[in-house]
Amino acid sequence: MGTSPRKQFFFVLTALLAVVPFSSGEGTRTWEQSKFEDLSKGTATGVAIRSSGGLELAPAFKAISTTPSTYIWSITADQSGNLYAATGGPARVYRITPQGQSSTIFEPQELQVQALAVDKNGILYAATNPDGKVYRIERLANPAAAKGKTEPATIKAASEFSASVYFDPGTKYIWDLVFDHAGNLYVATGDHGEIFRVTPTGEHSVFFKSDEAHIRVLSVDAQGDLIAGSDGSGLVYQIKPSGEGFVLYSAPKKEITALAIDKAGNIYAAGVGEKRAGAVLSIFPSPVTTPVPVPTGGPAQPGMVVLNPGLAPPALVSSIPLTGPGASGGSEIYRIAPDGSPRRIWASREDLVYALAFDSGGRLLAGTGNRGHVFAVTSEDRFVDLLKASATQVTALAKAPAGGLYVSTSNLGKVFLLGGSAESEGSYESDVFDAKVFSRWGRAELRGTGQVQLFARSGNVDNPDRNWSPWQPVDLLKDPVLSVPPARFIQWKAVLHAGNTTPSVDSVLLNYLPKNVAPDFDDVTVQVGVRYQPLPKLAVVPDTSGTAAANPQPRFDAPPPTTRDSDSIGVKWTVHDDNDDQMVYSVYYRGDGETRWLLLKDGLTDKFYSFDASLLPDGGYTVEVMASDAPSHSPGQSLISTRDSARFEVDTTPPRIDGLKAAVEGTQIHVSFHAIDGFSNIKRAEYSVDAADWQYVEPVGQLADSKSANYDFQVAVPSVGNPVLADPGKLSAEHVVVVRVYDRFDNMSSAKTVIRK
Repeated sequence: MGTSPRKQFFFVLTALLAVVPFSSGEGTRTWEQSKFEDLSKGTATGVAIRSSGGLELAPAFKAISTTPSTYIWSITADQSGNLYAATGGPARVYRITPQGQSSTIFEPQELQVQALAVDKNGILYAATNPDGKVYRIERLANPAAAKGKTEPATIKAASEFSASVYFDPGTKYIWDLVFDHAGNLYVATGDHGEIFRVTPTGEHSVFFKSDEAHIRVLSVDAQGDLIAGSDGSGLVYQIKPSGEGFVLYSAPKKEITALAIDKAGNIYAAGVGEKRAGAVLSIFPSPVTTPVPVPTGGPAQPGMVVLNPGLAPPALVSSIPLTGPGASGGSEIYRIAPDGSPRRIWASREDLVYALAFDSGGRLLAGTGNRGHVFAVTSEDRFVDLLKASATQVTALAKAPAGGLYVSTSNLGKVFLLGGSAESEGSYESDVFDAKVFSRWGRAELRGTGQVQLFARSGNVDNPDRNWSPWQPVDLLKDPVLSVPPARFIQWKAVLHAGNTTPSVDSVLLNYLPKNVAPDFDDVTVQVGVRYQPLPKLAVVPDTSGTAAANPQPRFDAPPPTTRDSDSIGVKWTVHDDNDDQMVYSVYYRGDGETRWLLLKDGLTDKFYSFDASLLPDGGYTVEVMASDAPSHSPGQSLISTRDSARFEVDTTPPRIDGLKAAVEGTQIHVSFHAIDGFSNIKRAEYSVDAADWQYVEPVGQLADSKSANYDFQVAVPSVGNPVLADPGKLSAEHVVVVRVYDRFDNMSSAKTVIRK
């Protein structure tokens, strides 16, 4: 067979394209990262991510102690800089010196130590749960003299410390402790939502009774008013020293988990959980000191492990309300101004706020789970993702020397020091960018300030640890070319160094040139008797940002409306282009035994085409669709692909009826004729006498399996008035016999004859 001119053109074009090493879809493309949602996918070490976009050095952050306990729920420091940590799983109070030396100073019989407070004399108070008490823990002036003394069975303290029950509220839970300016200790409790006041002389009474089940957190403002947050309706109370309470705010969230008050008198409250009936979980104390697996949706109650459904609980079982760590629905932070007006200033769907505090610069910091992040809230809906701790939850914050903050975590129970100044150096690794196809990497563009180094590496698998190229520095001052091998994937790294100018990175943009690949067909289908209706054209708004190609969006091809039309042929195809190029299509056809492809239509942008079946003589055909990415490329740089359809047949010519004869023979009409079709088999034949209903008739030999068929049959002569009577005297003198035949494509022809006596 010869080669058509069209095919010769294909071969020449393909040969020319084979010598072009790279050709780009829509020219050079860019990948830019500047937004928080993009940068948060990377890995920051000593680098903070601004919600407005960009990177900066984070405060210094280092681990100072890892406790044997799984959970740390409260921390506080004394005037000497010693830190105390209240823990669960197991329940302990640890003393951590400024040098990082840790020791256990108190070990209660209860399941957890929930809260701590230090008075003006440096005496420590610890609250335990459940059915707990408030213990007074103080350092002995003469530890040697205390030897041989026996503590109560429920108390175990280190030899240099003395622990005794200071207050027993007789409630199920104790959630928080705080001292006011006069030295009164306030105790927040549940199940009855009571706050107790214990005077410096030890006298105690119910200070405030809420209609909420739990008072979860406490704080004291500059005027000496007690600020309290509840669990149930998410209420923030302001309670005067007289015990008169006023609801400052009813939060949209179920539970207030943390409070902080700035110097201007603004109250900040963190709320978590949806407002619905609180769940009650069966729990038991954790016997291990390693992270405890918990079900999806949050960890168990402090120091507890949620029982797996269907498992019988052990002997020691309690029920603790699902508060704080088990809440769902994200969290929010509210600011209540001194005039009482509230406003939401921060929200997250993923992070639950457990702790609030202020850094040395007056910024509000939020310790969160279940990703272990610390955020700095700078203004309404503006924040900085400062750091990620090596633990699941950041549960407490406390003041540290030199303007720093102590940070405690759970899962694992660790203590960190958050410095008052920034790190001297930090690094950030971007997430891996997938160019979708093999690409050549050009120059980098970095917007920022100060001393910043930029590096890049590339590879052809999505995991950089699997034999990627090494990190290569980018010369930002002279020629910022990415000296990495052409590949499908790339990653960049920025290293920020402290200096006279504060270092920051506002955006990083990488230029790249994808290797052009030909369109790839998935399928080409042809349906005879179908017409596709054109779809309305949508207006295309050109992108002028230069970054649209960085993340091409898959084009959704809506199926075209179809209608049945026996005179039409519909061609439909599915094709994709890895470069996401725009494409144009041409449709060709070729008959059986032919070598030349004939053009039906070119310049198509839809992925379907319908045409009149009468354009093709009866016979077998194949359709070929050609896709070209020419609209996205310079002349001579485009690529094409073709795909042939399955063979299909066209038959628009009806069969022919020859030699129709009909005669009356007694009470019967004898009919005979010959049917023939030029392409397809005769499928069926029918007859009608005197306009009666059509009746099917079989060919001679009964099999309809040929392009021609003979028919010979007899029917009863219809009688006058009653066609079922066969009386010859009542038969009509004239009859009309009509026959019709169909070929396999339902083309039909008919013929008639009149019988006269």
